[in-house]
Amino acid sequence: MTTLHRPSPLRFWVMLLALAAGVALVPVMARAEGGLSVSGGQAGGSGASATLQFRVVTPPVMRGLENSHPSQLQASADGALVGQQRLVVVSNMKHGFCVALRRNQPQAGEWQLQTAEASGTLLTPTAEGYRLCASRPGRYSLLLQHSFKPAISATTTQATANANTTVTAMAWPVQTDITAL
Repeated sequence: MTTLHRPSPLRFWVMLLALAAGVALVPVMARAEGGLSVSGGQAGGSGASATLQFRVVTPPVMRGLENSHPSQLQASADGALVGQQRLVVVSNMKHGFCVALRRNQPQAGEWQLQTAEASGTLLTPTAEGYRLCASRPGRYSLLLQHSFKPAISATTTQATANANTTVTAMAWPVQTDITAL
C-alpha cells in the first residue's frame, strides 16, 4: 500500500519564499530564464529542499549621457578659435565603442584636438577629423580641447587678411557620432 505524503504548509511557504527571493535578486534591466525544482522529503523525512537555477542575460547598452560644448568657439590670444567639449559615455559593450568627431564647417580651417589620456582610450586623427575609441566597457568622462585656425579665402591677399579679417567667434563646427565596436 502506497502512502502519499503532503508537505506541511510551513514547507510550502519556505519554498515559495525561496522562489520569491531568487526572483527579487534578478536585475531589473536583465532578461532572466530560470526554473524551480522542488522535492519533498520521504514520509518521516527531515524536510523539503528547493533549487533555483537562473541564467541572467544583460542586454548590450551604450549611452551618451552628456555631450556639452559652447554654441560658439571663441578667439584666443593667438587668434585660434577654441572651445571645450565634455563627453560622458557609459557602455557595457564587450569590445568598447568609438566616437567620431567630424568637422561640419569647411571654413573652420586647421583643427587640433587634445584630451587628457583616459585609461583605455585612444585618440587618432582621421581624414574627416578625429576618432576617440574605448576598448572596454565602463563609464568615460572626457574633456576635449578643440582649437581651429580659421582658413583664409584664396581671393584675399595675405596683407588684407592680416589687416581686415580677424575672426572672433564661429558656430560650433564639430559633429559627434558614437558607434559600437
